Amino acid sequence: MKIIPVILSGGVGSRLWPLSREHFPKQCLALTDKEFSLLQNTVKRTNALEVLSPIVVCNEDHRFLIAQQLKKLGVAKSSIVLEPVGKNTAPAIALAALEAQNRKQDDSLLLVLPADHVIRDIDEFELAIQRAIELAKENTLVTFGVKPTRPETGYGYIRSGENNDVVEFVEKPDVETAKAYVASGDYLWNSGMFLFSAKAYLEELSYYRSDIFQAVNLAFEQRSQDLDFVRVDENAFSNCPEESIDFAVMESTKKAKVVPYSGDWSDIGAWDSLYDYSEKDESANVLFGDVMSESTTNSFVRSESRLVATVGVDNLVVVETADAVLVMSKDRAQDVKNIVKRIHAEGREEHMFHTTVHRPWGSYQTVDLGGRHQVKRIMVKPGEKLSVQMHHHRAEHWVVVSGTAKVQNGDEEILLTENESTYIPVGVIHALENPGKIPLELVEVQSGSYLGEDDIVRFSDRYGRSK
Repeated sequence: MKIIPVILSGGVGSRLWPLSREHFPKQCLALTDKEFSLLQNTVKRTNALEVLSPIVVCNEDHRFLIAQQLKKLGVAKSSIVLEPVGKNTAPAIALAALEAQNRKQDDSLLLVLPADHVIRDIDEFELAIQRAIELAKENTLVTFGVKPTRPETGYGYIRSGENNDVVEFVEKPDVETAKAYVASGDYLWNSGMFLFSAKAYLEELSYYRSDIFQAVNLAFEQRSQDLDFVRVDENAFSNCPEESIDFAVMESTKKAKVVPYSGDWSDIGAWDSLYDYSEKDESANVLFGDVMSESTTNSFVRSESRLVATVGVDNLVVVETADAVLVMSKDRAQDVKNIVKRIHAEGREEHMFHTTVHRPWGSYQTVDLGGRHQVKRIMVKPGEKLSVQMHHHRAEHWVVVSGTAKVQNGDEEILLTENESTYIPVGVIHALENPGKIPLELVEVQSGSYLGEDDIVRFSDRYGRSK
């Protein structure tokens, strides 16, 4: 049977702040691989299987970022289904199942994979999938249980029985209970990975949680196509209850089966788990980027934009980005989310954006920000164009650093090359395009009484954005 990879990419990963942000979440970061993100590696590990084009379910704010990462892998004809609001895994998987049926591929099996897992033992992973395929052909709902290597309190567990039967699902235990689970040999970590047909899942969802099924089905029926994206109805989907697949279906269905996977696996949920998963040096340190360590042990140190030096420390996590630095004891990794909550509550933006912000046309980086001015470094990819727009409160001065810029400035259209510039007054309609074959790089100086990104009035946009 054909397999459709279903990639669940709705999370943010706040415990991996300051690297993971709301508009650049952890699954899009290259955390364990210098070249590919967690999402890209999730897609890549299905390549050896006989698979159809993937279905990715993601947050609407991440749609262009996800599409760009798939494009870099050469993935064509994927379906990117947008969730207007996160409703947990049961509704998200239902959207993917309905999209599979819409493709006329409902006789295929859905291989449901979270986008942020790390699996390096690909051969063992493929063997587990082959065993699961035989069970899923019998109209069962198969989940994958990871054989535990330690008494982990951060994962749920599955108690398995004979003939791959699921005896029970249990929530995250305390340490003593986790030790008993591991010692018994009857429990597996609940991986959150599944294999079943679209029809089998939707039938069980409609039987056990008809409210979820009806809400998702209505939202999908009223969908629209937005470029490469499937956009479901926001009002209908917002009325859907929020529930995980475990609570909604797997704990109730009589069709649940579990296949053990005994290979390497991690969900990289926080900095301590990334430390545990990474290769260490002779001092048990994990060092990324421009880092100098002296008399430092058992620590994770990552630099993104400048030199980071540590002296005489132990058991620390130090993560530096252009606008934030995290320093914490490694055994307090779960508490990072409390800092993120405080940043949000104080009306700051360090939980949302990096200084470099990615857009479908390229990216921009904030270099300097004052009360009435802002300086950005802008990169426009070859052949791409920003929206035709105007601003009520700010003027802009563009200076080309490299490449060629095609500029609409009011009624005038001009070409600018290196060291040439143009000034755009407040209220003037303008647009920026890269007609060349190399990236366009320019410096933008904004000045005015209000410099927020919401002071953009768009008149046309090739990416379908209204805001």
